Amino acid sequence: MFTMNPVPLPNPEVCPLCGQNNQCAVEIERTTGQKQAACWCSQATFSAELLSRLPADAAHRACICARCASTHASSTEKALAGQ
Repeated sequence: MFTMNPVPLPNPEVCPLCGQNNQCAVEIERTTGQKQAACWCSQATFSAELLSRLPADAAHRACICARCASTHASSTEKALAGQ
């Protein structure tokens, strides 16, 4: 009999772009049960280009970390300024 192993879901505590801890307040609250302030990402805007870099299985399952979001925003601003 053939059995398929399920593909593991991405770790929601890890940024799917760089692999570092994403410090997501939503995930911290979920795992610890301790109320957290709103996560920085709830007020952030992520470009379609940045979101397109996410692996398909990570979309809506793991947060991009602040460092990756900031690095992308800075490089986008520099590119736009150079036009």
